[in-house]
Amino acid sequence: MTEVIGAIHQFHEADYAEDWARRFKPTPERLHLFETILQQLDSAIPAEGHVVELGIGPAYLAEYLLTRLPQISYEGVDFSEPMLKQAGSRLERFGARVQLQQADLLQDSWTANLSRQPAAIVSTWALHDLGGQAQTSQVYRACAPALPEGGILLNGDFIKPDGTRHPFEAGRFPISRHLELLEEAGFSATRCLHLWEEEIEAPTSAHNYACLVGIV
Repeated sequence: MTEVIGAIHQFHEADYAEDWARRFKPTPERLHLFETILQQLDSAIPAEGHVVELGIGPAYLAEYLLTRLPQISYEGVDFSEPMLKQAGSRLERFGARVQLQQADLLQDSWTANLSRQPAAIVSTWALHDLGGQAQTSQVYRACAPALPEGGILLNGDFIKPDGTRHPFEAGRFPISRHLELLEEAGFSATRCLHLWEEEIEAPTSAHNYACLVGIV
């Protein structure tokens, strides 16, 4: 039986979430994804813009961006209480610049509960866990009207690379399909900025992640 490339998580369990965060500290390749997102935000949003992160997790990206963009405000959304506790602890030094919201991206009215309109919505390694193309599309469709004209969505997530013979979990699908879903949701100038750790022949759940962008 061929192994499906993917992973099952128990992010509602505190011990699991803490262990995952320890094991998932950003590598140089993953920091390159952070830098790519930073460069896009630095050129696309106002200096005091509001950034919303979907699936903030242990807040590694949030800490990176808040440190380097000292005037932005930041709002992290996550369904996991243990992850939000980790994020709150890691981001405590940023004070009132940070707000956190516990929400299910597929069930709750998270866009209506945002503290202010975001100039950008970002996410890393999160949306693939929602279950598949329909679920990712639902999130993309919620993001577009939440952003102002010129607002930007940046999704750094695991994908299924072209040319692989391996089966992937439903949430990991080709870049071309992501771009189609972004366009269907109302985004323009959709493109893939980069693909990291591409592995076609012997992929693991840690390989093959891309940064996808759309503009309202």
